[in-house]
Amino acid sequence: MSSYAHSLSIGSVTIPNNVILGPMAGVSDLPFRLLCHKNGAGLVCMEMVSAKAITYHNKKTDALMEIHKEEHPVSLQLFGSEPDVMAEAVELIKDKPYDILDINMGCPVPKVVGNGEGSALMKNPLLIEKIVRSAVKADSRPVTVKIRKGFNESSINAVECALAAQEGGASAVAVHGRTREQYYQGSADWSIIKAVKDAVSIPVIGNGDVVDGISACRMIDETGCDGVMIARKAQGNPWVFREVLAYMKDQTVLERPSAKEIYDTIMLHADLQLKYKGEYIGIREMRKHVSWYTTGYPNSAKLRGKINMMEDMASLKEACGEIFGKQ
Repeated sequence: MSSYAHSLSIGSVTIPNNVILGPMAGVSDLPFRLLCHKNGAGLVCMEMVSAKAITYHNKKTDALMEIHKEEHPVSLQLFGSEPDVMAEAVELIKDKPYDILDINMGCPVPKVVGNGEGSALMKNPLLIEKIVRSAVKADSRPVTVKIRKGFNESSINAVECALAAQEGGASAVAVHGRTREQYYQGSADWSIIKAVKDAVSIPVIGNGDVVDGISACRMIDETGCDGVMIARKAQGNPWVFREVLAYMKDQTVLERPSAKEIYDTIMLHADLQLKYKGEYIGIREMRKHVSWYTTGYPNSAKLRGKINMMEDMASLKEACGEIFGKQ
């Protein structure tokens, strides 16, 4: 059987393999991206950043936009609904070393949608084309977009939106097979990914319900997509990339990580959080990650309260020691 894994060219950028970490607000920060890159992700996508905030030179936004030389190739995801603001933001980050610029057209959060951004853009394909074109004109780097199946079941227009993005100069499109109204509930409709792939000439990345190598290969078989994007399944599970890649290459099924490897990864993750964010913020942000890493382990549910009260590295080690044993 031929390999499902291969390098993928997105505009002028070639990524080493076609298994991609999807952008997740509050999750795909610098420490998490480094772990996913280490475990084989061919491209890591940053959590979304407001184009308008960039033009306002917002300090919190600057922190979100920090990257590390070891995580390349890396994609910066922007969100916004005004072509001129998008162009200005892209112009301001021309000297930043991102490999790809992505525009979010799939975020379902009410605050974002209420501003006409994220998945709300799917209501206006003409605006999609204008926004993409403005970003493409402002920078020579590849510009990609991430969309959903549609805004709701009565407006399934991913094909129209993908064609608009392509017309604006997009170099690739990622398609999440759920509507905005679904958020992350129910099953992803992979047929819409196939429909987009059949309609456009640029690479298509499939997203939704890829949880292992078998589902990744099945998505490629059913849709013809050029790559797969993994997001929520990577939470507390950066090893999913090496596992999916191994299966896509030659159907090898890797063993799940040992308790020691999980413990060591949590400690590395926490060390990175402290390095880039300091102990106060870093440990508090680790609470959700530790909950994900330890899901299903004996004592993890019982210790959830303790995990959610962690305030320093010592308390993190103590909680993890009770779950995994002293390492």
